[in-house]
Amino acid sequence: MPPRMPPHKDDRHYPSRPVVGVGVVIWREDKVLLVKRGAAPRKGEWGLPGGMQKLGETILAAAVREVREETGLDISPLGIITALDAMTHDDENKLEFHYTVIEVAAESREGEAKATDDATDVRWVTLQQVEDLCSWPECARVVRLSALQRVL
Repeated sequence: MPPRMPPHKDDRHYPSRPVVGVGVVIWREDKVLLVKRGAAPRKGEWGLPGGMQKLGETILAAAVREVREETGLDISPLGIITALDAMTHDDENKLEFHYTVIEVAAESREGEAKATDDATDVRWVTLQQVEDLCSWPECARVVRLSALQRVL
């Protein structure tokens, strides 16, 4: 019999399969929007806006919705950057979170970004500041990859 996991309010904790999420690299000229996460995993850390894809929702529609919910901004998706696995283990080394994250590039030409929903703060930053602020290495790697794709 499998070990019993602690009860949680949603099925993202100790999942039985990966959860599909989207992350969004939002460009405004030469800056990227970061959000300070208000919920686990990585609560309190700077990262890209995003969240879970809903049933029946396309990846790009999920990106638009999640950015609007977290920042109040309307975006124009440019395309998919990459996909990655985001796994977090608890203190007993049990898999607490497992996301398959589809990273999307987008532009936002106007509007004021505000921290709403799962974000506690927002900030437009340069690529170097992304490197300094994001503690999860995948965040900076995805932004660098997006910057390279913008040049092509």
